[in-house]
Amino acid sequence: MKTWNEIASNQPIATRILTNMIERNRLSHAYLIQGQKGTGKKAVSILLAKSFFCKNQIGSEPCHSCKDCVRIDSGNHPDVHHIAPEGASIKKEQIAHLQKEFTYTGLESNQKVYIITEADKMTTNAANRLLKFLEEPSKKTAAILTTENAHAILDTIRSRCQLIALRPLNTNQLELALIEKGLSKENARLFTVLTNDLQAALALDQDDWFAQARKLMVQLIEMLQTNIEEALLFIQKQWLLHFSDREQLKIGLDMLLYWYKDVMYLHIDENDQLVFLSYRENIEKSAMYWSKQDTTAILYAIMEARRHLEQNVHPTLVMEKLTLQMQR
Repeated sequence: MKTWNEIASNQPIATRILTNMIERNRLSHAYLIQGQKGTGKKAVSILLAKSFFCKNQIGSEPCHSCKDCVRIDSGNHPDVHHIAPEGASIKKEQIAHLQKEFTYTGLESNQKVYIITEADKMTTNAANRLLKFLEEPSKKTAAILTTENAHAILDTIRSRCQLIALRPLNTNQLELALIEKGLSKENARLFTVLTNDLQAALALDQDDWFAQARKLMVQLIEMLQTNIEEALLFIQKQWLLHFSDREQLKIGLDMLLYWYKDVMYLHIDENDQLVFLSYRENIEKSAMYWSKQDTTAILYAIMEARRHLEQNVHPTLVMEKLTLQMQR
């Protein structure tokens, strides 16, 4: 549970906009909350939902202890509906089910709120169906959409929402906070770029899966430099078994991206920007193996692989193509 005061420490502008709306009783019928992972999108959406239901709030701050607040925190409020991607996307049937639910009278009030997480992952049919909801808003219906990429959402949906942009977290502050929590400088630097979220970073530090993932990433790099003919077999027999779902594979691609960024930093003498601090010697070997031009091409290939993964291309095809592109 977070309060508006806690959110304000990282998001002062967004917090001021929203709390002013709440205090003036001028809440919108639809919000689009945009921000990178770890910037507080979920916390803001929960606080907004409470603002529609809490009867004991003081100013803009909900009480956090009444029956409505407690059930919203737990995700069990009967008039607050949550939608998230099923697999790689939010489907038309999910929006249709939501519309059906909203034809019924609220169980405890006439107010209804729906929160759509990763709204940019709506299929075209789902987005068009949602648009009908937004075109004819009810005074007692509120939409809260969250996304990392507002530009991937239909213009017609964006134009009907109050956009709340959350600023990126200060990475230096996060890195220092992780070091204060007992993490090594090397891990703190890496987790800061991978998650930009304190709790997620602390979880990664204790995660055996992630420790093995990092080892596999280093093994793949070494294999590409010394034993190219075995690289595809390594991808099929070890990499894809460990990075077994799309979210895990995104982490693997992100680690590869930051490895090759480190290689580029060495090429352009920006050594203070290195992320994989404890692998400095390995990075130097990579910089000797891959030229600046090679590294640039590989960085583009990794970003393309991540886009293909978001577009639901089969993970095996994504990784096999990328491995071939990384071979010099």
